[in-house]
Amino acid sequence: MAVPIELETPRLRLRLWREADRKPFAALNQDPRVMEHFPGLIPPERSEASIDACIAGFAERGWSNWALERRDTGEFIGFTGLSIPRADLPFSPCVEIGWRLAHAHWGLGFATEAARAALAAGFERIGLDEIVSMTALTNLRSQAVMRRIGLAETGFTFDHPGVPEGHPVRPHCLFKLGALAWRASSAR
Repeated sequence: MAVPIELETPRLRLRLWREADRKPFAALNQDPRVMEHFPGLIPPERSEASIDACIAGFAERGWSNWALERRDTGEFIGFTGLSIPRADLPFSPCVEIGWRLAHAHWGLGFATEAARAALAAGFERIGLDEIVSMTALTNLRSQAVMRRIGLAETGFTFDHPGVPEGHPVRPHCLFKLGALAWRASSAR
């Protein structure tokens, strides 16, 4: 069993999941604004399975998608973290950085702040060589976060195999960052 990594930033805690996170996470996954760039809303049983997979990832590797908590209020606001995609992607195997925040917490810089901490953990503590991120071509907000945290657009687009054919969010773009580029940008 691996020792789980937890992180803190000036405003956030990236922590292990708690039972109390299940209900707000299910609600977040049922919000059409949050799920705009996904094939559909995520039913509560799939939200539960996602949390269980994160818990298993922490037990197995010591890292996964962290539950995201505001330090000032202690409120659960979503997740940010590192994961190994289950889908067979054209660039697999890989480690992906991702985030999903409750709508009330958008526009405050939380996704960027948490993702920077997750990248630092990925390269400095876990020792990853490369971290990728992907999103629907329509998801300009997530693409902006990817750029802010230093990921580079690859120009590679693909149809996500987990999204039904013909769905408007099936076309995805790929961003990535290597450890050498991370170290170079961190040294500035």
